[in-house]
Amino acid sequence: MKNRVTGLGGFFFKAKDPDASKSWYNQHLGLDTDQYGCTFWWKDKQGNDFSTQWSPMDQKTEYFQPSEKQFMMNFRVENLEELLKVLKAEGVEVVGEMETYDYGKFGWILDPEGNKIELWEPVDQVFLDQKEKDKE
Repeated sequence: MKNRVTGLGGFFFKAKDPDASKSWYNQHLGLDTDQYGCTFWWKDKQGNDFSTQWSPMDQKTEYFQPSEKQFMMNFRVENLEELLKVLKAEGVEVVGEMETYDYGKFGWILDPEGNKIELWEPVDQVFLDQKEKDKE
């Protein structure tokens, strides 16, 4: 496969009080936080709009399992179905089944350190449409 990871999709971490964390980052670092955390908007080399999500999550979340780590990275990828097949053939541990939503496809793997990695084949238009609605 030529392209695997195309960018950072998000960074998620456990927090004792996610709302207090969002408030602190808003107040002291100027992050424009909402119920999910903060969405960073950027452009690729071709000038296309993309986003990266930063999200504190409840320390009791089970979303990172089977990893016991305090964080999970999300990478933007192309052709997730094919990538998961290739990774499995390469001996990478695939966690769970791929899930599909209107905003993209998700799959999960574990790296050699036991970090759960979320792979996301995004449907960016969903977020761009929401961004435009938020401006209104």
